[in-house]
Amino acid sequence: MPLRVLKAGLLLTTVAFFWLAFWFVMEYRSFPARPPEPVFFEVKKGKSVEAIARDLKDHRLIRSREAFLAAYRLFFSPRSLKAGEYRFEAPVGLSAVLEALSQGRIYLLPVTIPEGLTGQEIAVLLEEKGIVAAADFSQEFERPELIASWDPEARDLEGYLYPETYQFSKNTPAAGVAGRIVDQFKSTYKREWRRRAADLGWSVRQVVILASLIEKETSRPEERALISAVFHNRLNIGMKLDCDPTIIYALKKKGLFDGDLRFRDMKLDNPYNTYLHGGLPPGPICNPGRGSLEAALYPAAEPYLYFVAKQDGRHQFSLDYGQHRQAVLKYQK
Repeated sequence: MPLRVLKAGLLLTTVAFFWLAFWFVMEYRSFPARPPEPVFFEVKKGKSVEAIARDLKDHRLIRSREAFLAAYRLFFSPRSLKAGEYRFEAPVGLSAVLEALSQGRIYLLPVTIPEGLTGQEIAVLLEEKGIVAAADFSQEFERPELIASWDPEARDLEGYLYPETYQFSKNTPAAGVAGRIVDQFKSTYKREWRRRAADLGWSVRQVVILASLIEKETSRPEERALISAVFHNRLNIGMKLDCDPTIIYALKKKGLFDGDLRFRDMKLDNPYNTYLHGGLPPGPICNPGRGSLEAALYPAAEPYLYFVAKQDGRHQFSLDYGQHRQAVLKYQK
């Protein structure tokens, strides 16, 4: 082979190499032209790197499938690209896409569970937020195994679905969602609370039941310990709790509550009716938050036996029925 031809070949090879290197660097640092809105991208389990590259190109998250594959093999192989849903903000470069996929920085859906919801209401909320189907979560709700070691009497997870803000990835199984929420209850219920419950002679179940009543009776943090005092005082002297929310809960379970509690409902033949049955109801009536759990364990040192709601949402507390009757006439005309 003539020397001139060999030199020409080497020159072309060098030019091609530098051109490819320049092209790769530009692609690796480039940002594809696409709308500025966030893009959601899902990597299915078991999908090949080649197929993922094709899907990324189709979603306009990368400019070049070839550059993506080259960068993966040069810098990220043999790490796998993790399955899950990702959220990319514009602009995003090829390197950022590979970093996210290789590290599994999947998009987490936030959901806040408010204090005082029932298990079925939480199931609906989770479905509305796109976390899990309500029917699937309801099935897990009916299985008390997650809390059995804490509450052997539990028939479901009512009371133990801790109100908090959570983050779940798309397609998280219902069992995983329920487990995460119950675990939060367990981590929140401190050893100090266990010791306090033991001093009172109460089980975790009894504390949670009372806390659920407090949660539904008031939304004002400063009143929780006072509401708790009324219930503790009544329980200590064998007086019925006369707690309206327990009847509402019983009606809800039967699908009979329309938003109004009527006088005839006070005679509802149901174990949750605390106007007819003494002591605590048979189970929690909602999922209480930290404030109500603490109030159940630490009632105010007050001798009150009655309370009635005022028009502004606060309550008037009374020592005896005479005072209570006057408060009812004043605040609930």
